[in-house]
Amino acid sequence: MVYASQETWHVAMSKFVNDEEQESMQTDGRAAPQINPYKMAVAQFEAAADRLKLPEDMRAILRAPKRELTVNFPVRMDNGSVRVYTGYRVQHNINRGPAKGGIRYDANVSLDEVRALAMWMTWKCAVVDIPYGGAKGGVIVDPKKLSITEVERLTRRYATEISILIGPNSDIPAPDVNTSSREMGWIMDTYSMHHGYSVPAVVTGKPLAIGGSEGRNEATATGAVAVLKMAAEERKVPIRDMRVAVQGFGNAGAIAAELLHEDGARVVAVSDRQGSIYNQNGLDVPAVMRYKQENKTVVGFPGAEKMGPQDVLTVPCDALIPAATEGQITERNAGKVQAKFVIEAANGPTTPEADRILFEREVVVVPDILANAGGVTVSYFEWVQDLQSFFWSDDEIHQKLAVIMARAYGNVARIAREGKCDMRTAANMFAISRVAEATEMRGIYP
Repeated sequence: MVYASQETWHVAMSKFVNDEEQESMQTDGRAAPQINPYKMAVAQFEAAADRLKLPEDMRAILRAPKRELTVNFPVRMDNGSVRVYTGYRVQHNINRGPAKGGIRYDANVSLDEVRALAMWMTWKCAVVDIPYGGAKGGVIVDPKKLSITEVERLTRRYATEISILIGPNSDIPAPDVNTSSREMGWIMDTYSMHHGYSVPAVVTGKPLAIGGSEGRNEATATGAVAVLKMAAEERKVPIRDMRVAVQGFGNAGAIAAELLHEDGARVVAVSDRQGSIYNQNGLDVPAVMRYKQENKTVVGFPGAEKMGPQDVLTVPCDALIPAATEGQITERNAGKVQAKFVIEAANGPTTPEADRILFEREVVVVPDILANAGGVTVSYFEWVQDLQSFFWSDDEIHQKLAVIMARAYGNVARIAREGKCDMRTAANMFAISRVAEATEMRGIYP
């Protein structure tokens, strides 16, 4: 690999910041840039491409999504009325294998968000060297305002609309924000009914009873904790008594907190959409999980100080795990982050300008395409098991995952050391070079 000067990285980051002109209000009432995730993803790509001295022809191929599908579809509500919803499925690149990526249900889903997530999935799969390309899907909806039967009808209709793209050999969806094994079961059943026979490999993250894999539920958190341990060991920082803050107490965040709590770390702060809670001596994570299940929020947990939703990012801690949504650590709060390590269990939580600030402050950021790649890795295991109709034990899953995460972390850390760059740029360089090589070997059709 050929490395360009560090100046190219700053130029790409400055371009991103200058492009962001719209404003929104943060929770504290201050104006903040409206983050466009696709511009953010492209800025990260360009920074790595500059260092790789990637030709413009190759950049043009890898920068743009291969396919974008927008669907508008009716769903009958429980009261007999009909609402029309908009959904997306984007395939960014499939030169290394079938497209792979989750489906999210959220009122703020946009085409640019789905484009960015699909691009990050391409790099994520390449970083851990699994034979997938990147895709993503989403529906503009707040599922918490729908009944279970309405969510099922929406899911089955959306699955039908995107069935022209998805399939076990072409594009394999998975759970994401506000979707779970339940929705994946409905998609698998809908696709199978259209074909007249069961096709379990069309989605991953399914229930075990219909072809799901052991270890899938905790895979993202397991991978994130593994890379935190590797980063800490590299710098001789012990996990025991390490102070950890976790933004987002959903599946990935809560399980990561639980795993670290079991390893002797002190989880001092966690958050959800309602707010953050903090205790400098450490939270009883299993008790917080029970409280969240009973009360639908962590706010109000006894013996913890209540804070705003964003305050979890800047509490005194050794490791910060953003496990919510993109664009959380920005130029406005990056200088206040007190952690030595930022482990991105979420996709795109750190903006390029924040990356620059954290890098200059010598904060180690293990990027999303590496830190949360445990999820897609075990999804790949599930797909392989479904195709061969032979399933592995939980121990086998965890052993294989550990090997892949260690190998990927070692490769990225080596490139970062050799190139004297941040780990995100290193991870992107590693991934982009793999996808570029596959593209070059396949050639241009016709």
